[in-house]
Amino acid sequence: MDIRKVKKLIELLEESGIAEIEIHEGEESVRISRGSTIAPPQTMVQIPQATSASEALKLHPAVEGATATDNHADEGHVVTSPMVGIYYASPSPEEPEFVSRGENVKTGEVLCIIEAMKIMNQIESDVSGKVIRTLVENGEAVEYGQPLFVIDLAEI
Repeated sequence: MDIRKVKKLIELLEESGIAEIEIHEGEESVRISRGSTIAPPQTMVQIPQATSASEALKLHPAVEGATATDNHADEGHVVTSPMVGIYYASPSPEEPEFVSRGENVKTGEVLCIIEAMKIMNQIESDVSGKVIRTLVENGEAVEYGQPLFVIDLAEI
């Protein structure tokens, strides 16, 4: 199958709400899927009982990151990463960032790109407002649900 056809299929998949597409052309076939069909391995972690919240934060710094999201919610609307990948603030190193601190954004405007499995996924704003904080550095790995931006809804 022609690579141009595969690229076009990927573009169509990104533009639509379709999660998966499979095309058969003679004896050749290709399946393109947005999400993984393989379940991630389950890991069991034992956490010792803490007597207080502050003690729990000292024992488990990852818990502190979870409460940091709550702190950002006090500042404004928090835009989180919808996937695991690499955060990029601009379309290429030579081009300016999609958005910067203090800039007004509209619903649907591209805020950044997250590269996942060699696919560049544009992350759009789900609200209109003013970007008051960018919480991730360019080229940094991000996790699912990690806060990326704080947007002040009052600044429209």
